[in-house]
Amino acid sequence: MKHPLVYHNLGVIAQQKADHQLAVTRFREALALQPEYGPSRLLLGVSLLVLGKNGESVRELKHAVSLMPEQPQAHLQLARAYETSGDWLSAVEQWQRVAGLAPREPEYSYRLALAWTKLSGWSYQQIRQVNPKSARLQQALGQEYAIQEKYDLALNAYHRATALDPRLPEVHLAIAMILLEMKKFDEALSEIALEQQLVPQSESAAEIRAKIEAAKSAAP
Repeated sequence: MKHPLVYHNLGVIAQQKADHQLAVTRFREALALQPEYGPSRLLLGVSLLVLGKNGESVRELKHAVSLMPEQPQAHLQLARAYETSGDWLSAVEQWQRVAGLAPREPEYSYRLALAWTKLSGWSYQQIRQVNPKSARLQQALGQEYAIQEKYDLALNAYHRATALDPRLPEVHLAIAMILLEMKKFDEALSEIALEQQLVPQSESAAEIRAKIEAAKSAAP
């Protein structure tokens, strides 16, 4: 009598030998007998990803996640599949799940931050294609420079954004945060005042104002 675990174990052996085509065959044989066995879905998705079959891999790994929602490895492998497919929004969602399930694992937090960076770059390219003169494009560019700590370039981009759309929220907040880092406290307070005019109820703006005022008071 055929047993799904036998085929699953044969798939694991094939995968360990890097024979992913055979592994795919064995895992599919296991799933034909027990379709809802999560580990076989997970490892099938992994081998499909190695073979470059990204669409099939995503489909199998999504099924694995639905069967094993509390298993970090399922979300991790699905995140990798989304990254390979260039779907950074979905990848970020999965890395968030991984980091939430294993909060003490620093590698997962690092991968989440990396995915956010990639998503930011992808968003920037999308905006640029739709509207090269968009204020949001300059805002995104400023964010990229700020992440790289290229503060002068970031400020230039943010100022271009405000010139294109003076009512755009969050830009003056971002400028104030950079000026705080640069210890230009009076200029930072002027920017945060502009942000609070645009968004009077902004908690973020109020918090940054408090930090600026505290830093200014403590400065020699």
